Amino acid sequence: MKVANGVHVLPVPRPQDPDSLLNLTLIVDEENGNTLVDAGLPDQMEAIGAALDEAGLGVGDLRRIIFTHQDLDHVGSGAALVRQSGARVLAHSEDAPYIEGSLRPLKLTPEMLEQRPQVRKVLERLEPVSVDEPVEDGTRLDVADGTQVIATPGHTPGHISIYLERPKVLITGDALTAEGGSLKGPNQAMTPDMQTAAQSVRKLADLDVDIIVCYHGGVVDEDANGQLQRVVRETSRDLDE
Repeated sequence: MKVANGVHVLPVPRPQDPDSLLNLTLIVDEENGNTLVDAGLPDQMEAIGAALDEAGLGVGDLRRIIFTHQDLDHVGSGAALVRQSGARVLAHSEDAPYIEGSLRPLKLTPEMLEQRPQVRKVLERLEPVSVDEPVEDGTRLDVADGTQVIATPGHTPGHISIYLERPKVLITGDALTAEGGSLKGPNQAMTPDMQTAAQSVRKLADLDVDIIVCYHGGVVDEDANGQLQRVVRETSRDLDE
């Protein structure tokens, strides 16, 4: 689904829950190479390839993959995509060790895996991915005539969002969620540090945005700036209660 010039949202269904979509983002840039933001769950290469095909590209056309953070449903098919495309991988330095496999993903504690054996099965299929280019808050990328990395920790320590300055598109990963075009705050159940996550939301609200892409919930394009301000108020109120 094309949402702006050179920006496509690729809805990929979860294998066990086809009604629940993971919204990857494709940034088409003929001069500097194409970029995929996030990589679904393990074993989703076929679904991601089909989504890329609908956008008029193949896996081999990818030059870089940006991970917004370390969670299983964001890095899962990254290794397979890199093998097929040769793409370079970018991620925040705080989350890089978890993506590369030197540390177990933070939220996958032994207690959680004991309670949710289905997640253990997914973890067993996860391949580590080398991070070629660690990024930090404020890193500028030669993508789409001006793209900025924004550190938005809270959901994970190294969570990042991506701001495409020319089309005013904000890719939030899990720093924000959405439902039916309505912007929501971070998923509290999956966000270990809500205080920091709320500060990250306030940081995003300083941007001028026309379109917001949430990994869980999809596209928000009606009064995006106003909705961001509303979520700042709601998130702050929830923390005060």
